[in-house]
Amino acid sequence: MSGRFLTFEGPEGAGKTTQIARLAETLPGALLTTREPGGTKGGEAVRSALLNPDAAWTPLAEALLMNAARDAHVQEVILPALRAGTSVLCDRYADSTDAYQGGGGGLDQDIVDALRRWVCPVEPDLVLVFDIDVKTGLERAAARGAADRFEAKGLSYHEKVRARFLRIAQRDNAVLIDASGSPEAVQNRILSAVSDRLPDLLAAS
Repeated sequence: MSGRFLTFEGPEGAGKTTQIARLAETLPGALLTTREPGGTKGGEAVRSALLNPDAAWTPLAEALLMNAARDAHVQEVILPALRAGTSVLCDRYADSTDAYQGGGGGLDQDIVDALRRWVCPVEPDLVLVFDIDVKTGLERAAARGAADRFEAKGLSYHEKVRARFLRIAQRDNAVLIDASGSPEAVQNRILSAVSDRLPDLLAAS
């Protein structure tokens, strides 16, 4: 596989979607942007079910649904792109399951890790972990419209999610991105991280 795999992680309202679009416009070479849950027809259907505020999923059910969608996404979208030499920018991946169902929902870490081993044959070359104050992030998310299931889970839940993301950011393949400030300032932080960790990606032709 010659394509690079970058994932964008972080709590609600951190601006990941905006920054993926900005980075995609900046990077040269073959590039694919995608998201989780989603990326395939089945994955988008799972996304609708998971975000439905009227649904009542347990953390285990959420993790199983997320990974069902992820399996299709990896096999149908991510792996074929990487094998074709296309770099992939993915809005959330397995670390979000760790943070939301593990950190926020309290799902046993052994279950989270086992699902990851079974479903994820490829790990990101670089994980950009966006960080923002929980209240600020939820206010940003609320400005987009009615809260989905996860946005409506409350401050305590989201504080736990953020804490898990901060732990994830300590891994060797991860970089913590301060998501506060203007979109331009955040974009510059991302470009600096990519230049430092994956300079070949910026130089791709």
